[in-house]
Amino acid sequence: MSLQLRSITKTFGPIVANDSLSLTIESGEIHGLLGENGAGKSTLAKVLSGFVSPDSGTVELDDEQLKLSSPSAAVSSGIGILHQEPLVFLDFSAVDNMLVGSPRDGNHTKDLAEEHLLKICEQFNFSIDPLIPVQKLSVGERQQLEIARLLWLGARVLILDEPTTAISGSQRENLFQTIRSLAEAGMSVIFVSHKLEEIQEICSRVTVLRQGRIMGTKHLPCPTSDLIDLMFDRELEPQGRKSSDSLGSICLELCGQKVTTHFESGKVDMTFRTGEIVGLAGLEGAGQRDLLRSIAGLDDTVTEGVFFRSRDIGDDSYIHRMQYGFHYLPADRGREGLVDGLTITEHVALASPQRSIATDWKLAREESKKIIDKFSIKGTPESVPASLSGGNQQRLLLGLIPDNPTVLLMEHPTRGLDIESAAWVWKYLMSLTEEGTTILFSSSDFDELMTYCDRIFVFFEGAIIQELASVEATTERLGSLLGGVK
Repeated sequence: MSLQLRSITKTFGPIVANDSLSLTIESGEIHGLLGENGAGKSTLAKVLSGFVSPDSGTVELDDEQLKLSSPSAAVSSGIGILHQEPLVFLDFSAVDNMLVGSPRDGNHTKDLAEEHLLKICEQFNFSIDPLIPVQKLSVGERQQLEIARLLWLGARVLILDEPTTAISGSQRENLFQTIRSLAEAGMSVIFVSHKLEEIQEICSRVTVLRQGRIMGTKHLPCPTSDLIDLMFDRELEPQGRKSSDSLGSICLELCGQKVTTHFESGKVDMTFRTGEIVGLAGLEGAGQRDLLRSIAGLDDTVTEGVFFRSRDIGDDSYIHRMQYGFHYLPADRGREGLVDGLTITEHVALASPQRSIATDWKLAREESKKIIDKFSIKGTPESVPASLSGGNQQRLLLGLIPDNPTVLLMEHPTRGLDIESAAWVWKYLMSLTEEGTTILFSSSDFDELMTYCDRIFVFFEGAIIQELASVEATTERLGSLLGGVK
């Protein structure tokens, strides 16, 4: 069995997402699809899985040309996709989710679905109760359930689109073991990622995309530098921790704060200096988001004694704090940071500090062009967030912030971004601190925290359990602290 792609082309307006792509994937192969954000990986995955139709080109499986007019048609043809966030119904049981998208015939009854799920669980060492509501399953277990469903529906080719973004290290190891077992059983696996180390670890071959084109295919393992050269048409500039000698005076103080999270209430005293970068480390839900949103004025987790340049702003709303130069960028760029369906021009008009009865659309369009050019956004003034990659969404969010903010609060500023996009984001952020911006950000990336921070606060179950100078931080120490071990 082999999957053959012949001259696949897909455009979105003037943007060529896939430019005449041809590729062959053999039976039992784990084939990586690598590229920076916006390279065309996800578009190709959507073409193969029937979510979008190509403008031209063909897909063949076992020398038979497929008609991938919809996701159900793709699954019926033998191609299934596991999305970054598994497409499951949270209120349904595991076995009810197995029935989603299945043909209405005697071969796909609830009893047979339960029987198949238990068989797959035994074969791949899954642990899923068929009757459990899916909302009680971890993201990793939901992935396992989705794999079981696709196998039951007859998938012979499995596409995994950035599957490790939202799962833990142990869940990642379980997923990789499952992928290897599927390949050993003869399934063709396409592993879509921008993470070089994962591609090297799990794949036997990799195809690298850049700006919608195939730049080359490599057998693995191979030197990582070879893959970077194919991914980027420019040399990445190394970044590093700036010297704390350049920090200014105290600009933000939390004095005797009452901090309330879903774990507990407590008091903290924190100060932040002009031009300082402070990282907030911790497991998801440990309190970092609560603190960031409270400092921004978006909720009342923190009460009493918030001082900005010696002025008490504890009762001021986010709108008022924006007037002082505060800005907040959430982790969920598509849902919280940007407005679905609005163009870049409309976002520029919405973010404009100028308020009047009528919108100057000519001016908004001109400003959107300037932002696209300045921040190297791969889009047009008419592009909507859904058409932009994660890296380009983050560039747009940064472009919508007025010049020289005083306090920038960010959740996971580079989560889901490729190497080049992450490097670009931090180069820009570092330039802001040189102009006096104070940056507070949460991250689960130890390298990011140790590379860019002046200080790191570690959260555990709603409390700050340790403050570290970045030069004191090591991967081992941060890992222990995240587990509550001082």
